[in-house]
Amino acid sequence: MSWLDRVVGLLSLDLGIDLGTANTLVAVKGRGVVISEPSVVAVKKGTKQVIDGPTGLAVGDQAKVMLGKNPGNIDVIKPLKDGVIADLEITEHMLRYFIRKASGGRRIVPPRVVVAVPSGINEVEKGAVTNSTRKAGAREVFLLQEPMAAAIGAGLPVADPVGSMIVDIGGGTTEVAVISMVGIVNSESVRCAGDEIDQAIIKYLKSQYSVVIGENTAEQVKLTIGAAVAPADELRMPIKGRDLRTGLPHQLEVSSTEIAEAIRPQVQTIVGAIKMVLERTAPELASDLIERGITMAGGTSQLRGLADLIARETRLPVYVANDPMTCVARGCAALLEDLDALKQILEAGVQQ
Repeated sequence: MSWLDRVVGLLSLDLGIDLGTANTLVAVKGRGVVISEPSVVAVKKGTKQVIDGPTGLAVGDQAKVMLGKNPGNIDVIKPLKDGVIADLEITEHMLRYFIRKASGGRRIVPPRVVVAVPSGINEVEKGAVTNSTRKAGAREVFLLQEPMAAAIGAGLPVADPVGSMIVDIGGGTTEVAVISMVGIVNSESVRCAGDEIDQAIIKYLKSQYSVVIGENTAEQVKLTIGAAVAPADELRMPIKGRDLRTGLPHQLEVSSTEIAEAIRPQVQTIVGAIKMVLERTAPELASDLIERGITMAGGTSQLRGLADLIARETRLPVYVANDPMTCVARGCAALLEDLDALKQILEAGVQQ
């Protein structure tokens, strides 16, 4: 490393970003995750102008509180859909806000940024992420496949000649991969994860009870009583929404058994993706998995009963990583500590 590189490194702040459909997490090299906020932006209706929130720009936490409660002159936007950018300009505003917030706004030299992307995205989608991140203030941008980032963040031995399996279930996508010797040997990316589960809950309550709820309420139902299978100890939760028949506010109580049935198709899609990867895995690597099992990451991996269901369906041990929601961001930031390892992984996977 030259003296110039050392000086630049001192003046800049390198970041790892998990640019998620539901949440964006930013990790700083050597410090861990410093930002974990919803991927939501509030703008003046019909424009790309970000409005002011209660204590700052209406981005992330400041914008999510407005979701479903905004007046007609404000649009509350989720600029990512199914793990990819749906609105370039709004994503750029959001990234710029998070990068400045993470760096404290005091850095002379723009940061190098590693951004995790779904393994199934195409070249156009990769280009959109790279361009948006650069326009948001990054000096250099590296794209890293989400399952690799999650595996590194979960502490799996990705460089060793053994098979490790990671299942990263976020908001927009479920990423399943078998990794060995810094390469993804086999993978599957399905656009079915936490957001699809939320929508399934909304649809169920509408069809069964003629009650409409918002996305924030559906997420709370998922977190509070959501379950991959009906639990032995049933949970119940009061839910407030609007009765379609009367147009008036209405409260009802639903059970975890009902929610498990409502989200069963989404859970089966996730399990099916895991089985598909296992069926395509070479025998030598498959034998490693008998001992090493499956590691789960991502916020939705914590859905009640999901790990046990996957274990029963695959007949493999299943472990949920420590702090699973931050695995991807931590994995991105960890690679900035070792650029040689980063370049080796990028050569075997995605580079932009």
